Amino acid sequence: QAVAEAVQDLFMTPRFRVYANLDVVGVELGAALKNVIALSTGISDGMGYGDNTRAALMTRGLTEIKRLGIALGAQSQTFAGLTGLGDLIVTCNSMHSRNRRAGIMLGQGHSLTEVLHSIGMVVEGVETTKAAYHLAARLGVEMPITNQIYRVLFEDLSPPVAVENLMLRLKKHELEEVAQEGV
Repeated sequence: QAVAEAVQDLFMTPRFRVYANLDVVGVELGAALKNVIALSTGISDGMGYGDNTRAALMTRGLTEIKRLGIALGAQSQTFAGLTGLGDLIVTCNSMHSRNRRAGIMLGQGHSLTEVLHSIGMVVEGVETTKAAYHLAARLGVEMPITNQIYRVLFEDLSPPVAVENLMLRLKKHELEEVAQEGV
């Protein structure tokens, strides 16, 4: 707590506000996994889907991030904060996001090789997708959006088939996880 507050004091200015969070696992997962979801929203945008689809992917994507985080010992409320929801919103909506731009190009039919060459910088979500996919499989955590992004990136699944796979999943109640957590 003392170290977090010291770092907070070090960086805070009248124009830059810093919030401390002691949930290191949750903060790290939120910061990394938002890039996977940004790839998905970019693909959606590249395919011509609209704001409602982006919002649905962000919302369900946050559920996936939270699900994996809880399995790894993170606090669920961390994902409602700046390193969860806040970072997810900006990364999935900004044209400055390399992950969203990469997703747009994938959604337009470009190969991963073409996308990475065109962007010319690291697209963190690519390797993060691979790590999250394998970690979720090992832990038995359901991450359907992440699974489809993995298949698009590494198994040459076409984005339209990935969308179809997501849409044809069994129906469920939106708040099933909340009910299971006892919240």
